[in-house]
Amino acid sequence: MRFYTKQHRYSCGIDLHAKTMYVCILNQDGETAFHRNLPSTPEGFLRAIAPYREDLVVAVECIFTWYWLADLCAREGIPFVLGHALYMKAIHGGKAKNDKIDAQKIALLLRGGMLPMAYVYPAEMRATRDLLRRRCHLMRKRSEAPDRLRPSALPKPSRGRRRTLGRPCSRAGRPRRSDCPSIRSAARGSRSSRATAVTRCAWNSPMAT
Repeated sequence: MRFYTKQHRYSCGIDLHAKTMYVCILNQDGETAFHRNLPSTPEGFLRAIAPYREDLVVAVECIFTWYWLADLCAREGIPFVLGHALYMKAIHGGKAKNDKIDAQKIALLLRGGMLPMAYVYPAEMRATRDLLRRRCHLMRKRSEAPDRLRPSALPKPSRGRRRTLGRPCSRAGRPRRSDCPSIRSAARGSRSSRATAVTRCAWNSPMAT
C-alpha cells in the first residue's frame, strides 16, 4: 500500500458522482476553505478552485467517473491523486456516511499523508483495460451455463444406499440422460443453446409457477 505524503498548501477532496460532486478544500491548518456540492462539469470545478489554484492537490476515490477529472487536472497542471477505494474504506469507515462527510474525509486523509494511492491509467490505455475487464466478465458468464446445466442432465441417484454414478455397475437400469427434452437437446448443442435451455426449464418448472 502506497500513501501520498507530499505536503501542499491546499488539499482538495472530492466525492465524485456522474452528475454531481461534493468538493472540500482544506488549508495547511486543517481549516475548511471550501465545502460545497457542485455539478460534475469542468467549468464548475475550475471556477470553484480558482482562488486556491496555487499549490493545490486534488484527490478522488477510484470509481468509474474519474477519467475526465484526471484528464482535466493533467491539462491544467494540477497534481491529481487517485485513492484506492478498498483501502480507503478500511481506513475511514464509519456509521455516518454521505457525500459531504466523504469529501471531507478524503481531504483529511490527503492532508495527513494517509491517502492510499491507486494507479492512474494513462488515457491511451483505458479503452483496452475496460475491454479486457468486460471480456473477463462475459467469459465467466459463458462458463457458468454448462456448469449449471451439467447436474440437471445427469440421472438422479435413488434414495437409500448411496452409490457413485461414476461406476458402470451403479448406473445399471438408470436413464443415461434427463427426461427433459430441452435439456437433452441443449446437451448436444452449443453453449448458448444450453444457457437458453436452462432458462426455459426454469420458467416451465412447477416451482416457477
